[in-house]
Amino acid sequence: MRPLAEMPALVRAGVDFVLTDIDDTLTTHGRLPAVTYAAIERLADAGIKVVPITGRPAGWCDLIARQWPVAAVIGENGAFFFAHDRAANRLVRRYWKQDPKVRAADRARLAALAETIPAQVPGAAVATDQFCREADLAIDFREDVAPLPWAAVDRIVALFEAAGASAKYSTAHVNGWFGDWDKLAMTRILFRDYFGADLNDCRTRVAFIGDSPNDVPMFSYFPLAVGVANLDFFGDRLAAKPAYVTTARGGQGFAELADALLAAR
Repeated sequence: MRPLAEMPALVRAGVDFVLTDIDDTLTTHGRLPAVTYAAIERLADAGIKVVPITGRPAGWCDLIARQWPVAAVIGENGAFFFAHDRAANRLVRRYWKQDPKVRAADRARLAALAETIPAQVPGAAVATDQFCREADLAIDFREDVAPLPWAAVDRIVALFEAAGASAKYSTAHVNGWFGDWDKLAMTRILFRDYFGADLNDCRTRVAFIGDSPNDVPMFSYFPLAVGVANLDFFGDRLAAKPAYVTTARGGQGFAELADALLAAR
């Protein structure tokens, strides 16, 4: 990884989209700093579309799409995107699995895992934001429970996979779902269906910033992938690392990226 300061000014000047993780990328110690929210708004005011891409639930994403200065939001690690069409005053919702009956059947299967997984991993619990999730199950290993060791995280992932589910983890949760989506897969759909663009044709105009293993597909794909400094929390558990890294951690690292992009315009 190279310091963000080494990203060429000409490259920074060409960025039209900023895709960003939320937890520990926009937030710092679990809170959204004013400097970070202001950075999102400054990017939007400059014509740069900001899209949070998160493992957080549909209920949170509904609010983010409506009330934040963002172009869209992808939630539950790629289960859907929401975008508020301000001209039409409506919320656009696009799910990976578009049939509500299929999603309901998946939730019933996940409900069984919500009982069995915490029972097999002492200290783990169903995440407190589970009540507003549409498509996945989040198991908490360090947000509202005492931090668990990596062996416990690996055990949770293994239990999801043994049940036929996909699983990825962030700094706080292991998320499991029945489907083959991830953050990058839904990003492709967002660009095609909402922005009217082929992601392969414009990825050099897209910066992504994140910090976690669930960001690895994005780190691998985008040449302008950036990590906030706290991605060192995961050590060698990241299968791929971003091209660049900020000097600041969390939300201040996001603001550092915003400053760098805006300075080049």
